[in-house]
Amino acid sequence: MFGNVKHIKDYYCKMAVNMWRRPLNLSLFILLIELYFVVGKPNVVQLNEGNWKEILNQEWMVEFYAPWCPACKALQPVWEEFSTWSDDLSIKVGQVDVTTSPGLSGRFLVTALPTIFHVLNGEFRQYRGAREKDAFISFIEEEKWKAIDPISSWKYPASLQMSVVSYFFKLSQILRAVHNKLMEDYGIPTWGSYLIFAVVTIIIGALLGFVLVCMIDLIYPPKPMQVQTTTEANLEKEKGEQESSSKQFSGDDLDDDVIRDDMIDEGGSDIAASQSGSDTEAKGDEENSNVRKRKPRKDD
Repeated sequence: MFGNVKHIKDYYCKMAVNMWRRPLNLSLFILLIELYFVVGKPNVVQLNEGNWKEILNQEWMVEFYAPWCPACKALQPVWEEFSTWSDDLSIKVGQVDVTTSPGLSGRFLVTALPTIFHVLNGEFRQYRGAREKDAFISFIEEEKWKAIDPISSWKYPASLQMSVVSYFFKLSQILRAVHNKLMEDYGIPTWGSYLIFAVVTIIIGALLGFVLVCMIDLIYPPKPMQVQTTTEANLEKEKGEQESSSKQFSGDDLDDDVIRDDMIDEGGSDIAASQSGSDTEAKGDEENSNVRKRKPRKDD
């Protein structure tokens, strides 16, 4: 009888221990779950065309990636693990999918994937260090970003020129989608798609040129052409001017003739004088020769 009582007592003691152990295990399990969601949950902010300006405030680490990129896939778990330290480092960790937000890749001139930027109060610096969690943490804690020059003002993502570049990136993405649709859905060959794009480009260019010419004519209208009408008074005036000019020309011709005649007369008188002088000299020489030829008479 006492043996049965002891056996029953041990049984109930085990049941009591198990009852206390189950709530303890359950509480530990709940605590681990809470720690996972509070501490270990990735805290990556997905950025797009609508909310990207949030990075202009506070301190951020932003990654540009694409789902098809192998290097981006390898970096993804490291980036998520690094994001769990965002609260401890007092920063925010973000990601940009360039396939869904091509305009942002244009704003930041992203030419390689993955590309990482450090942002602090609107200053952008490109991270070029090791792609490891510890390297990211030391980059923030030791403020290694101070050794990197920020991007120049003309590349500033929020500037007007980079906004224009982002629209061109969006347009290129749209054209690529149209090109793929023409080939896949309609069976048009590659050269046919390019031909369609060329014709559409020529038409759009002609329309834009026509609109531009119309705008220029509207802003700077051409001057009206003045049509000259000849009246009788104008004809008489022109006739009088012609007569006066002809008289002036004839008077000038007469003056030239008079001057020419005077010059000829002067030249003729000079020639005659010179000729007469030469004649007298010749006569004088002859007389002298005759005197020399005379011989004295002999005395008888």
